[in-house]
Amino acid sequence: MTPNRPPVSEPTIVPKPWGREIWYAHEDRYAGKILEVDKGHALSLQKHERKQETMYLQSGRLLYHFNGEDFEMRPGQCITVRPGDVHRIEALEDATILEVSTPELDDVIRLEDRYGRSTGQ
Repeated sequence: MTPNRPPVSEPTIVPKPWGREIWYAHEDRYAGKILEVDKGHALSLQKHERKQETMYLQSGRLLYHFNGEDFEMRPGQCITVRPGDVHRIEALEDATILEVSTPELDDVIRLEDRYGRSTGQ
C-alpha cells in the first residue's frame, strides 16, 4: 500500500426479512447505508431518540408512513427523518434507498413490526 492511499474495505451486508442493508460507512460522526427493500415488504414502524437520517430513493416506489401521514415516494426524491419522527418504508416495487445518518445505527424504537422483531434487531 502506498502511504497516500487510504485503505479499501468491503461493505458489511446485513440480511433483513424485508431485503438487506449494505453498510459502506460507519464512522464516529456519520453512517452510510444502502437499503434494498423487496416489493411488498416493509420496515418497522419506528422512531429514533438520537439518530437523524436522510434518505434518497434511487429506484423503485415506496409508500412512506411519516408522523401519521402516508405518501408515495418516487426515484429522485429525498426525505429527512429527525429524532422522534414516527416512520415506516413500504416497497410498492423493489426499491433501492441511499441513507446517510448520524452514527447511532442501533437507535431503533420499534412500534410495530411485521416480522416479530423487538427494539434493536
